[in-house]
Amino acid sequence: MGEHRSLFHGSGFDFVGLREWQAGDRFSSIDWPQSTLTNFNPLIVREFEQPSTADVVVVADRSLSTRCGIDGVPIAGAIARAIATIGMSAVFFQDMFGLMTFDAGFRDVAAVRPRIGKSQVVHCLEAYQLGQGLQNMKESDSISQSIGGFMRKTSLIPVVSDFLFDEPDDFLRELAHLNSTHDVFLVVIDAAFAFEVPKVSAGWIEAFDVETGRSRVMSRKALGRLAGRVREWQDGVERSARDLGLDVLRLGLDQIQSVIALTEFVMERRLRKG
Repeated sequence: MGEHRSLFHGSGFDFVGLREWQAGDRFSSIDWPQSTLTNFNPLIVREFEQPSTADVVVVADRSLSTRCGIDGVPIAGAIARAIATIGMSAVFFQDMFGLMTFDAGFRDVAAVRPRIGKSQVVHCLEAYQLGQGLQNMKESDSISQSIGGFMRKTSLIPVVSDFLFDEPDDFLRELAHLNSTHDVFLVVIDAAFAFEVPKVSAGWIEAFDVETGRSRVMSRKALGRLAGRVREWQDGVERSARDLGLDVLRLGLDQIQSVIALTEFVMERRLRKG
C-alpha cells in the first residue's frame, strides 16, 4: 500500500521485550498472562521492532521558558511544529519516529520509544504538549550518554530548542561527541519575538524568571534591548555549533517558510545519509 516502495528490510517483526503499557499502545500488544502477575496495574505489553533503514528521534526542549511567548504565541508552538514536520517526514520514509524531552538543567529527561506511523507522531505531539505518556529516563553522567543510551541503533537526531539556557557550549560539545556515532543536527527556534515587549511608561520594570523563580529589576532601556540580546546569544550558539561540526537550521515564526525549510532540510539529509 502507498505510492512508493517500502524501505523496510527483513522479513517481519523482532521481539524486543516486555514493558509497561503507555498511552498510544495497541491493546492487541498487551501480554495478558504477564499482566496478571502485576494484577493488571500496570498492564504489560510485548514490544516488537521491525528492521528499517533508520530511526528518527527528536530531542526537544520542554523547559518552562518555552511555554512563554507574546500575543498568545509561545516558543513551544514553534518547537511542536518542528516535531510534527520531522515526524511526518519520517512517516513518508516509513522510518520509526520517537521523542526525547529535556528541561532546564537537563534534570528531567523523558522519552517516547520510536514506532511507525502517523498515530505515533500525534502521540509524540501530545506527549510534548501535556507531558503524558513519557518514559522517565535514568540520570547518566553526561547528556550524550543519556541520549545515546536511549538509541538502539544509529539514528537521525534533530535537537530542537531556543538554546536560551546556561552553559550552552557544554551541551554543544556533548552533542558533537554524540555526532560521532549518530547523525545530530540543531534546529534553533528564533525566540527573539518573545522578548519584543510593548513599550512601557515605567522607568523600572521587575522581570520574573519562570524556571529559577528569581526576579530582577531592570530599566526600561534594558528591557527594550532584550530581543537584540537574544538574537546575539543565538547567533553565538549557531557559530559555536558550526565550529564543532554540527549543522544548524534556524527557524522563525513564519509557519509556511519554516515547514518548507525544515522539510527540505530533513529530507535532503535523510536521503544523503540513507
